[in-house]
Amino acid sequence: MIQAKKSALFERAFALYLMPSIHRSFSHLYGRNIRPPKGPALIISNHSSWWDGLLFFFLNRRVWNLDVHIMMHEHGLKEFPFFRRLGAFSIDRSNPKDILASLRYAENLLKQGKTVILFPQGDEYHLETRPLEFHTGVLYLMEKCPEIPLVPARFYYSMRREKQPEVWIDQGDSLTLGDIPAGTRHERTLWLQERETAALDQLKQEVLKENYEEFQEMLKRRRTS
Repeated sequence: MIQAKKSALFERAFALYLMPSIHRSFSHLYGRNIRPPKGPALIISNHSSWWDGLLFFFLNRRVWNLDVHIMMHEHGLKEFPFFRRLGAFSIDRSNPKDILASLRYAENLLKQGKTVILFPQGDEYHLETRPLEFHTGVLYLMEKCPEIPLVPARFYYSMRREKQPEVWIDQGDSLTLGDIPAGTRHERTLWLQERETAALDQLKQEVLKENYEEFQEMLKRRRTS
């Protein structure tokens, strides 16, 4: 596996590039319940776009301010090695030994007080793919670090009336291992998968209804004359 090689200086420099890029790429960015976890956390979300990881970086710079690391597929990290300096580390799902090494690396990060982000689907899938089929790595980490809360986030991308798409982000309530019904690791993963599939479908319905009341606009736009 490829370990992270974080650089605070590189993060600051990358933010100067990323923030204007997000403004150019999205017409709106709406967030609901976006607030810092109380300490280190294991954060998960659905995965349908290359933007997902970058939006997590945006959220961390704008709101969370945590020491974040993110699990990334090995071929993606080899293609974009600069992500290592933003806290990315790799996983190769074709190699069982590498999977275990990556999970143990994530476990050690959590035990060091760092926040870990991962995508339980493993790969990118179309936004409308159902159900969200999760791998069991999330439950492995929750079992190894039961004191660390799980924080779910959901991303939904939408085209509306403007040239650029908009993105809606919903941060769910924290969960602990005790909140998940008892069972095997596979059974608990299935429960979490069904829960997050339903939450994403609910977010989709709110987007279709243009339900802005509970969401905050997170892109500060310049006024044009």
